[in-house]
Amino acid sequence: MTTDGLGLFDNSRGHDQDDHDDYDEEPRRPRRGKRRGPTFWVIAVVIVALIAGGVWFGVTQVLGIGGFSDYDGAGESDIVVEVKPSQGTASIGATLEEKDVVASSRAFTSGGDDNPKVKAIQPGFYLMKTKMSGKAAVDRMTSKDARVGQLQIRPGTQLDDIKLPGNKINPGIFTLISNAGTVTMNGKKTGPSVEDLRKVAETVDLTQLGAPAWAVPFASAAEPKRRLEGLITAGVYDVQPGLGAQELLTKVVKDAATMLDGWGMPRLAEKTGYTPYQLLIMGSLVEREGIEKDFGKISRVIYRRLADNIKLGFDSTINYPLDAPVVTTNASVRNTPGPYNSYLNFGLPPTPIAAASKNALLAASKPEDGPWVFFVKCYKDGTSCFAVTDAEHNQNIRDAKARGAY
Repeated sequence: MTTDGLGLFDNSRGHDQDDHDDYDEEPRRPRRGKRRGPTFWVIAVVIVALIAGGVWFGVTQVLGIGGFSDYDGAGESDIVVEVKPSQGTASIGATLEEKDVVASSRAFTSGGDDNPKVKAIQPGFYLMKTKMSGKAAVDRMTSKDARVGQLQIRPGTQLDDIKLPGNKINPGIFTLISNAGTVTMNGKKTGPSVEDLRKVAETVDLTQLGAPAWAVPFASAAEPKRRLEGLITAGVYDVQPGLGAQELLTKVVKDAATMLDGWGMPRLAEKTGYTPYQLLIMGSLVEREGIEKDFGKISRVIYRRLADNIKLGFDSTINYPLDAPVVTTNASVRNTPGPYNSYLNFGLPPTPIAAASKNALLAASKPEDGPWVFFVKCYKDGTSCFAVTDAEHNQNIRDAKARGAY
């Protein structure tokens, strides 16, 4: 056997491993790989850097580490932003980034690291500014005056304002909606007036406004300025400031319809013998005639009088169309004809007389058992005294006056 100087076996011809002294072919050298030029290595380094950078970016996004974009200062132009139900801090930050309130969602979440109030931000509308720093956005959104467009309609509130003694005004639903729907942005006040809202309420089709189907035929037949009475219930509403009158009113009416549905309407009326709209009227009477602990008894009096064809004789119905109602009406007012005069007319008034609460409506659907036919407010806290006979009722009236109830 022979080997070359490199110590490699030469079996290139496939012969047996015998000695061949006369074999003088130049032995083969081992093959070496091709040398890589400088361009190849530059490209390789760039690719590795890109991959590493992408991985790091993903890690920073997932783990919330590393740098992030952020604006400086308190912002520039006014903007209204909505926080929707179930949104957490990161989701709110994403919304603010989309509206260019903050440069990045991370700027907002980081800005709230030292502010526990950020976790208690409620759904609704907030007056912010574009291009705010994350911290400035958090501070603004958690401040008391940032939230806009919220209105609370208290039980017993009417569409129109009511004049109270001492030149005080109890704002009506139209005023409350106008106030909530008006906002000052960049020095300009925008929003519908009470007159704008009233015009829409009187002229636009109720179905188009979002009124419940069970109420539309009856409310449409009412006097135009009374059509929406009672269809906007007591409760808390969120509206976007700056919208037009019809869009704003539609939002409120639809939300009220959803609320009524949640309270059980129109099913609540199924076993009462009355239509859902009549039940809504009864609920408004219960609301205006007494305090909550007496709702069930007042409801029974209404049912009793309607069944026995007795006039309701409620001061609340006479007061309803008056700009300045009084606690007790006098004989002159009681003898003035009108669709809401329950001292002269039998049955229910043509529309609700105010916004009913859930408890008033439930009481109207299920009156308390009892024989009562009369009631009168007999204590200063609003508690009523109930009676079966006229003699008992007259005694309750005397006792009420003696207590200074009215």
